[in-house]
Amino acid sequence: QVQLVESGGGLVQAGGSLRLSCAASGRTFSLYAAGWFRQVPGKEREFISAISWSGDRTYFAESVKGRFTISRDNAKNTVYLQMNSLKSEDTAVYYCAARSWGTAGTLQYEYPYWGQGTQVTVSS
Repeated sequence: QVQLVESGGGLVQAGGSLRLSCAASGRTFSLYAAGWFRQVPGKEREFISAISWSGDRTYFAESVKGRFTISRDNAKNTVYLQMNSLKSEDTAVYYCAARSWGTAGTLQYEYPYWGQGTQVTVSS
């Protein structure tokens, strides 16, 4: 069982950068794969990025590839999403998710643990 808390969201101009953090409770978080999803009102939650428990495998949606990076610091029980070259269409609530099996997943149902979300707003 883990609890996830996202932070780092906010308002940024187009072209700017933000770094989201996902802090996890639980001593075994280093064994959990983690992912980032985002959602805008009226739309399905969308996969953004995922990272394996060891950090050696990462996955990205085509819409963010080359602009976003994902990393983790298992000593700090934290996963990061570095977002560069932000666009207005990146505006959404961003959620961190975790699962205790496999390398990483791109589908919502693969993740039983979720944070409460953090708002990212990109002004054009």
